[in-house]
Amino acid sequence: MKTLGNLIWLICGGLLSAIEYLLASLLMMITIVGIPFGLQTLKLAGLMLWPFGRRVVDHGGSSGCLSVIMNILWLFLGGLGICLTHLFFGILLCFTLIGIPFGKQHFKLAGLALTPFGKHVV
Repeated sequence: MKTLGNLIWLICGGLLSAIEYLLASLLMMITIVGIPFGLQTLKLAGLMLWPFGRRVVDHGGSSGCLSVIMNILWLFLGGLGICLTHLFFGILLCFTLIGIPFGKQHFKLAGLALTPFGKHVV
């Protein structure tokens, strides 16, 4: 069932979200300062391609205030735009009965798009 859900996910905005994360990652890796941002968004691009059956967990404060600073920078460097994309797809998919689980997944990922640092995909 997870495989079928993931295949439908790709059609319901997952592929577009993954491309968005990948482009943001490549743009951020142009500078040395942006490499940590780019690496994190690459992880998220993989999550966007196959989200069902995976979960995101907190590191538990292991990175301290550095993750807070990086999340604030990320918010302005692309996180807000990607979050709005997830919200758009979430609202659009929730208009149909079949799309509600996929819309809920987009809403979960909208929160992750705002603060990805300090999180780990399992």
